[in-house]
Amino acid sequence: MKSKNILFSCLLGVFMSSFAACGGRTPSNTHRVDTIPLTSCPDFLPDSAMRYIEEQCQFGPRITGSEESRLCGDYILAKFRQFGAQVEEQYGKVTLYDGTNLQARNIIASLNPQCSDRILLCAHWDSRPWADNDAEEKNHKTPVLGANDGASGVAVMLELCRIMQTQPPSVGIDFVCFDAEDMGTPQWEEDRSESDETWCLGSQVWAGKAVEKGYQARYGVLLDMVGGRGSTFAREQISVRFAGPIVDMLWKLAAQIGFSHFFPRTEGGWLMDDHVNVNRIAQIPCIDIVPYFEDGPSSFGPTWHTIYDTPDNIDPNVLEAVGQTLTQLLYNEKAR
Repeated sequence: MKSKNILFSCLLGVFMSSFAACGGRTPSNTHRVDTIPLTSCPDFLPDSAMRYIEEQCQFGPRITGSEESRLCGDYILAKFRQFGAQVEEQYGKVTLYDGTNLQARNIIASLNPQCSDRILLCAHWDSRPWADNDAEEKNHKTPVLGANDGASGVAVMLELCRIMQTQPPSVGIDFVCFDAEDMGTPQWEEDRSESDETWCLGSQVWAGKAVEKGYQARYGVLLDMVGGRGSTFAREQISVRFAGPIVDMLWKLAAQIGFSHFFPRTEGGWLMDDHVNVNRIAQIPCIDIVPYFEDGPSSFGPTWHTIYDTPDNIDPNVLEAVGQTLTQLLYNEKAR
């Protein structure tokens, strides 16, 4: 099991000492006292997001340091620039589980860069070098295409950036694509005692540089595997612990605009994901939108780290639920 899906009790001790937590659908439960007023916002188009997933996957697996990764990174930069964002590349050396050193490439795209009041959206854009959770052992060293685990989060951010051109939100938005999230220790390695430290390497680089630069954001939202068929999104527990008000707000908004099925008010796990570094190092309260499957070979869904993580296993309805809820969240924000 990937270290993203373990109880993080030891990490909580570190967190507690270093960081304090701070259209078109018919709204539901509009009679309730705790209903959030909804600001008018554009429609998130899942077909657009689906196209961005397919275009990323056309490059093949985007393994950190590969030629496919370089070409796809150039594509992501060009798309954000096309949609009016100010773009930046950020490089940093990372060390893999086996001691290999690689250059990670984070991609940062900013809207309304002059605004000091900012919201952070993030996702990883690399894909897993090994299908080490595949049911067939013969596939374990086959690279994963990563339609869901990687491309879906980037695709949602690209579509958000596109629709914000014509109706800009009142706050600044930073889209960050983390590299080297999925280079963690493979399951066939016998010594996995330190495996937690081998995941989410690009976000470690970004968070360290954010501290150096004094970057601040009101909060962050991490998108990880946000398009898989059958996905629903439980309330991930590190998110609840360190950014509980943001979790509450997003899940309420999802229910109001008709997506309560996708965002049930149930508890998920304590996950090692990129939001850990955003919270722990950058000290920005950040939540994780990540699927939670109660049945099956993985709590992340049947295609996770398998050769079946392909575009034909993406559901546009899931993309819409996540994308429209985020759109509403962002347009509800007012500059302070």
